[in-house]
Amino acid sequence: MIKNIQIATLGGGCFWCTEAVFQKVKGVEKVVSGYAGGNAPGRPTYREICSGLSGFAEVIRITFDESTISYQDILVIFMTTHNPTTLNKQGADRGTQYRSVIYYHDETQQKIAEEVLTQIEPYYTDKITTELSALPTFYEAEQEHQNYYRENTQQGYCSYVIEPKLAKLRKLHADKLK
Repeated sequence: MIKNIQIATLGGGCFWCTEAVFQKVKGVEKVVSGYAGGNAPGRPTYREICSGLSGFAEVIRITFDESTISYQDILVIFMTTHNPTTLNKQGADRGTQYRSVIYYHDETQQKIAEEVLTQIEPYYTDKITTELSALPTFYEAEQEHQNYYRENTQQGYCSYVIEPKLAKLRKLHADKLK
């Protein structure tokens, strides 16, 4: 089968969480943690992002094979493994850097994202606050933020924050997992 490689860029709170989720999904070839959507000059650093003043969001860039998993399925997994109804926060993580955001790469992705947001909204009691915007410049995060969960499974944040997200992924999307 010929691969149809596509890219999605999403932010759903801490990038360690969203990275860990998508590394488990069939058809996902690569997940890179990074930053997008800010207004600070030059390449941002994690320290600048954590200040909440840079305007950047913690995001992941997902390289996936669309002949195995669709962009729509990627978005449904994304929207159901984080809370898209809390503005600028996920759990205890607070600030604009933790906002829920879908950065589309082209008009087709924009249209699919709009459809998914419309279809999924009735499943939530509160209004979805996920930002939908054209992809700005993506900056890869520092090396210590790549594969964070895989390399730090015993760390407290991984146990208390990431593990429940992975449990939710297994419960809701078992058919999409590697």
